[in-house]
Amino acid sequence: MPLHTPPWTDCLRSVNGIRLHCLEAGPEHGPLALLLHGFPEDSRAWKRQIGPLARAGFRVVAPDLRGYGLSDRPTGVEAYRIDKLLDDMVALIHGLGRDRAHVVGHDWGGVIAWALAIRSPEVVDRLAVLNAPHPAAFRRELRHAEQKRRSWYVAFFQLPWLPEQLLPRLGRAALRGRPGSFSAADLAGYQAAWSQPGAATAMINYYRALLRFGNVAGTQVRAPTLLLWGMQDMALVPELSEGLEEWVPDLRVVRFPDATHWLMDDEPLRVTNLLADFLG
Repeated sequence: MPLHTPPWTDCLRSVNGIRLHCLEAGPEHGPLALLLHGFPEDSRAWKRQIGPLARAGFRVVAPDLRGYGLSDRPTGVEAYRIDKLLDDMVALIHGLGRDRAHVVGHDWGGVIAWALAIRSPEVVDRLAVLNAPHPAAFRRELRHAEQKRRSWYVAFFQLPWLPEQLLPRLGRAALRGRPGSFSAADLAGYQAAWSQPGAATAMINYYRALLRFGNVAGTQVRAPTLLLWGMQDMALVPELSEGLEEWVPDLRVVRFPDATHWLMDDEPLRVTNLLADFLG
């Protein structure tokens, strides 16, 4: 018998021609909060937020993005174009019987969250992003050497087969928050997920598709937006949290001076409280 019962239910949702595995919790008719994980995690990235947000009255749904965890893994780079990732989220919101949702995203989940608010604003009520760049800000900072240097892995992921071979080592090295942020069980669980057939290729295809097909064309975000930023991020320069007002007029930014890229693991209580207050 497990020592601890997770505060969620595992569900499979059919959306956009694939099945997404989701962790779901909270009152059925509560405000919908969609939690989108990043690379190289899966829905378990939100394990410290799901229960408290559900107890605060939200209907919380944290999917494994396509290619991740227990969700389907379509083959081919084109299956991971940004428009297909956005269509997944629109279909998931509608499949849950809702017209709109609060959308929260970290890392790649944040990239999707920004793009969803830009391309499909009608489905986004409030937007919260953790350490993921607005697309226009990222293009701006890529003109500078420091962000180019930090983005070395994106170019590396364009190579065939070699990134897949090295993913277990690279993924484990990437998951370095503050001491204690990731347990041995966390790392072992992710390592097992990466070793599933096709998983490594699917995860890396996000980066291949981004360079081949690009991000959304627009820039304007109409939804009220909360940006949470760990200032010790090794992959993203802190300037990405600055100068966003021309694209995101209704914006609040909260910076965590001592937190890393893995903000919801480094500062789980504060992040959860900020999300609950903002989405409430």
